[in-house]
Amino acid sequence: MRDQLNLDDYPIDKPESDAYVALVAQCRAGLASGGMFNLAGFLRPEATLKAVAEVSQLLETDSFKHHRQHNIFFKDEVPGIPDDHPAMRKFDSVNHTICADQITGSVVTSVYEYPPLRRFLADTMEMESLHLMDDPLAKVNVMASRDGEALNWHFDQSEFTTTIMLQASQDGGQLEYRSEIRTPENPNYEGVARLVSGENSDNKIATLVPGTLNVFRGVNTPHRVTTVRGSQDRIMTIFSFYEQTGITFSDEMRIGFYGRAC
Repeated sequence: MRDQLNLDDYPIDKPESDAYVALVAQCRAGLASGGMFNLAGFLRPEATLKAVAEVSQLLETDSFKHHRQHNIFFKDEVPGIPDDHPAMRKFDSVNHTICADQITGSVVTSVYEYPPLRRFLADTMEMESLHLMDDPLAKVNVMASRDGEALNWHFDQSEFTTTIMLQASQDGGQLEYRSEIRTPENPNYEGVARLVSGENSDNKIATLVPGTLNVFRGVNTPHRVTTVRGSQDRIMTIFSFYEQTGITFSDEMRIGFYGRAC
């Protein structure tokens, strides 16, 4: 994997080394303080360019365009607040997605399946272990956003989201977020309402360069990808890992996300 991953700066293949221990500590600190960590240059430049070449034509001709209107919770109803509450404001999101079964043998798939990556991520998240998802479509996705498109405000359904940026847009396409706006004990609907109404001044911006591994605690940290501008698509890959084995989506979920069940 040395031709694909920068294992010199990020020795995830050497868990007994002092450098590995220091890297894990650095990543844990980032998650604790800001809800994320970024490892720029994790995917080597040559491998990043190869990954883009492998997915570009598929994104152009065989991707599923997912255009939806949603609130920040991705739920039609939220217990404790009425449907007309300001926190329930709806937005448009658009993206173009290809699935794991379309990129077998690719750079993206080989990185996802690399066992030391799972062990490293589990250590940064202070989990005993992580497993590959069993779903043939959902375990690895590549998502593109084009000129005028955005992924609007939302909370993730899983505790952590793992992505690698493959190609940045010419303008826009930044990750905007607000750290830990809610907790399991306090949903903070008024704070959420201020955020989606544009009244929050504590938002942060993460500009991810190609090759960056981003791990994000998105379940309590609202975030969005700002509107992409220009002729170059924003392309990122999303990896799905779970503490449990055997995780798959239902046919209904696959159709909703990918336009097909298999």
